[in-house]
Amino acid sequence: MDHILYWNGVALEANRRDFSNVPGTDKPSPEQGGPTLSSRAMAIVHLAMYDAHAGVVGGASLPRYLSLPPGPGAGASAAAAVAAAAHACLSALYPRQKPHFDLAHQAAGLSGAGLAQGHAFGLAVAAAMLADRASDPSPSDNGYAASMHPGGHRPDPANPGQGYHAPFYGKNSKLFAATALFGLNAPPTIGSPAYESALDQVRGKGIAPELMGTLPATYSKRTVDETAVGLYWAYDGPRELGTPPRLYNQIVREVAMAKGNNVDQNARLFALVNAALGDAGILAWREKYIHDVWRPVVGIREHDPSMGPAAPMAKDNIDNDCDPEWLPFGAPHSNSYVPATGRFDKNFTPPFPAYPSGHATFGAAALHMVRLFYGVPKGDCKKDDVYKGPFVSDEMNGVTQDNQGNVRPRHLRKFDDGLWQMIEENGFSRVYLGVHWFFDAFALKPNGKPDVKQNIGGVPLGLKIAEDIFMAGMGKAPKKSTVLPLP
Repeated sequence: MDHILYWNGVALEANRRDFSNVPGTDKPSPEQGGPTLSSRAMAIVHLAMYDAHAGVVGGASLPRYLSLPPGPGAGASAAAAVAAAAHACLSALYPRQKPHFDLAHQAAGLSGAGLAQGHAFGLAVAAAMLADRASDPSPSDNGYAASMHPGGHRPDPANPGQGYHAPFYGKNSKLFAATALFGLNAPPTIGSPAYESALDQVRGKGIAPELMGTLPATYSKRTVDETAVGLYWAYDGPRELGTPPRLYNQIVREVAMAKGNNVDQNARLFALVNAALGDAGILAWREKYIHDVWRPVVGIREHDPSMGPAAPMAKDNIDNDCDPEWLPFGAPHSNSYVPATGRFDKNFTPPFPAYPSGHATFGAAALHMVRLFYGVPKGDCKKDDVYKGPFVSDEMNGVTQDNQGNVRPRHLRKFDDGLWQMIEENGFSRVYLGVHWFFDAFALKPNGKPDVKQNIGGVPLGLKIAEDIFMAGMGKAPKKSTVLPLP
């Protein structure tokens, strides 16, 4: 048994269960809520797994992430060390699920010599990793006040009580493995040609299906394939699915198995990917609350200067690009329908600023890290043949239901342009749900293709994170960051 793949699977199941209904209730109450804490949790677990494995196996190709605890000496079981480290970290992060982790530990197939020695070392690694991240900030919005100016993020008008997720998390977190607080250029300003183009695009491509008939004829509507792309990449914390870090790890698992990785390679790969995801959650949220860009649902409804809580002028004729009743397709509240009562959760706009897109940042960081691991050169931003699928998203697996209780069909999707196609699709997908502007993912060239050379959006940010972590660790494994939050 590959103990890295095994415990990665347990960690992904923990993410899924965390966003499922709490037993005895009809709603979830995540212990590692949102994309920020869930990416942090995955980073902690996989870095502990890596250090447990590396500490036992040793060698120049497996440099340690943390210098402590000292290695266990000869004869320890690497599988037992990884199991103990993963079990201890998961139990600390998801205490409600400890019985599940206990069963997973019992089923891990541990046998042979050195089990006790490996187990003790794994526990020490987990304790060191948890202590290293003990001062990380919470995602609380306590003390945060939203801006009322045009262009600033405010809650989804269809879900006005949603609050604000993690306004201080990015600002106050130390990094996992990146060597700098990478920032982005400001997005296009309201009224600029690029902004107007983004507004026209998302107003047509991202509108709620029931409002499609209200669009002026000049707008391009969402196609069937675009609808599928929007749903396929969603994973917006719905019941039974979890968050984007789970999705990208699911893809990485498929790549690792297709490539026939050995245990050392998987220890390195999943540590690199999840360190990149952890730092993507920090740096994207840092930028989100620096730039404070409104979501399309607010930006389209309040596009006219007479609209909004701080409207700069009174008017008696509204700009044609403004639609006060516009609603998005929305991040899907999959699996929320309760047949006995008919209750369901509305699709929604996420409760944090738009720029940059977290999805775009996470996807680029994780998937580009995989590209680098398998030899794609730094700076290569074109199609590859690392992995072309097929891959089935849990949003469209023939089991998951939309929020009206309808089972979505199973969609077996291929990617002829490889992981780079996934990175681009993942970025565009948020426009098709109506929850992001295209510049939240990347700038566009005149032909409508992504321009990732401009320092705009989550994809360039994610690419920088992946390349920085990979190069800092000399392509072997994540090197612990020394970057602390700014005072």
